[in-house]
Amino acid sequence: MSWKLGRRPAGDRSDGPAGPGRGSVPRRLHLPAFRPPKGRLRRRLSAAARLVAALAIVGGLYTMFAPGVTQAEDTPPLSSTAEQGKRLYETTCVICHGRNAQGVEGRGPSLIGAGSAAVEFQVGTGRMPMARQEAQADRKPPHYTWDQARQIGAYIQEIGGGPQLPEGDRLRDTSDGAISRGGELFRINCSACHAFGLGGGALSSGKYAPALDNSTDRMIYAAMLTGPQNMPVFGDNQLTPDEKRAIIGYIQTLNEDKDPGGFGLSRLGPVPEALVIFLVGMVALVFATLWIAGKS
Repeated sequence: MSWKLGRRPAGDRSDGPAGPGRGSVPRRLHLPAFRPPKGRLRRRLSAAARLVAALAIVGGLYTMFAPGVTQAEDTPPLSSTAEQGKRLYETTCVICHGRNAQGVEGRGPSLIGAGSAAVEFQVGTGRMPMARQEAQADRKPPHYTWDQARQIGAYIQEIGGGPQLPEGDRLRDTSDGAISRGGELFRINCSACHAFGLGGGALSSGKYAPALDNSTDRMIYAAMLTGPQNMPVFGDNQLTPDEKRAIIGYIQTLNEDKDPGGFGLSRLGPVPEALVIFLVGMVALVFATLWIAGKS
């Protein structure tokens, strides 16, 4: 069996490289060297290394050509007024509106974008904080002063933005032309809910339009700017700042009027006045006529 391993029999020397005879050199069979296959773990590590290198190259190129993307802007610090408002907010408001004013489901809406005007109106008039969820937040003695309401509003404004009130407490225009224009705008946009005499009125679903007799300029301006409860929003595109001031001037002029003509009947309007004239005046006139006839 030695021929199977590449060696010839001892007596066979006929095919050697030196020719036939005994001095010929036997041939050897050269087999390829054995190489074990690469392991699966080694292949995975190699692929992961190539992937990391490719990502590093792509990230470096992206950083070179777009350096501004990786430079995050620092959050500006809060003003002193907003810092005071934040402390007040975290005392009572955070329970319903969340730590970052993003709202709590089932308790209170997000205040991002509400603006300082809405906060000043709701907190300054005592409508917030609410004791429980109702159809409408009623006006009540405020829990915070108006200055504290402004501080909370400043905090909400700086973290979320939104509508802002102008500076100052007197936001009315009481010139003759402005009062006339304000009355016209009030009758078109406001009297349907707040009545001609500012007494307010009932709405649907248990809601109502409040009376305006004890409202300040900032309250009225904030209500027009933010549209609380069931009230529509009258932004600067619907009513310009000058028109808002004219409406406020008209409202405050009516509030300062002392009814020189007599008893105003709470300014409920012409229909109640006509009913009073008919029920009281006519009945009194009939009884006076009968009394005169009985005496004559």
